[in-house]
Amino acid sequence: MIKRKVCREIPLAEITLRKYERPSDLSKRELIRKICLSIGLLQPGDSRDVIVDIFTILVNAEKPLGSEDIQEAVVNFRKENNLPLIGIASSNIRRQIKRLKDVFLLEKINGGYRINEGEDLINIYEQKIEKFYLAGINSRIKEYFRALKR
Repeated sequence: MIKRKVCREIPLAEITLRKYERPSDLSKRELIRKICLSIGLLQPGDSRDVIVDIFTILVNAEKPLGSEDIQEAVVNFRKENNLPLIGIASSNIRRQIKRLKDVFLLEKINGGYRINEGEDLINIYEQKIEKFYLAGINSRIKEYFRALKR
């Protein structure tokens, strides 16, 4: 039996980066929306933007919140801001929390979720996303270019 090396088409990591205009006179929700768009957590023109509200709730939270607490806060937030109650199912809330965890913005601690290590978001971006996540992706891409050169 001959063993073959199988190349997987499933990415080990991925990130989408977008550049928008400089922030000016935006509400906190709109700033968070631009962050989500900028790092690929939200697609341009996507009306299903509950991830923005989840992130907003967690940015404002003073303590870790469970997924049920987040869901309740999101529903209240969307009602207060006259936003449609789209994407508020508990399964979707958990999926969006996982997406925020996957890009190192959130962590689970004591059964709740909070901004990673209670850190400033810019520090999380620089240390976890830029220097770790993005650097790893860039390094692997360079390996493919070097392999092509051989």
